[in-house]
Amino acid sequence: MNKAIYPGSFDPITFGHLDIIERCSKIYDKLIVGVIKENNNKKFLFDEFQRKEMIETLVSRFSNVEVKVFDSLLVDFAVKENSKIIIRGLRAVSDFEYEFQMAGMNAKLEPNIETIFLMASESLQLTSARFVKEVAYH
Repeated sequence: MNKAIYPGSFDPITFGHLDIIERCSKIYDKLIVGVIKENNNKKFLFDEFQRKEMIETLVSRFSNVEVKVFDSLLVDFAVKENSKIIIRGLRAVSDFEYEFQMAGMNAKLEPNIETIFLMASESLQLTSARFVKEVAYH
């Protein structure tokens, strides 16, 4: 079974995230959407249980997608879930540098895990959770 993990804060989940989830559900036998519990660099609008519940509602049509909360290093979560693939979505070139550095660090920590970058669909490339939160706030 080829199993992949698509991690993120998903605060809130966007159509771009759903696009990546749908496309990955067609590629992998099992996709785990990993919802990070905490991130010292972010102030969350929704707690991890609310984020998990929102995602579960939106992905219920995919029989091979499961949503789990994790509170560890991503590579440790991947090992625990027996996955050798991490999916990272990219919207623009500006996302790449950060994602590239993170993938490099993950590879040093766990060389048996591969990071796969997937571009968001063209119509969704300008949407970010940060912008969605800002618009909703105002």
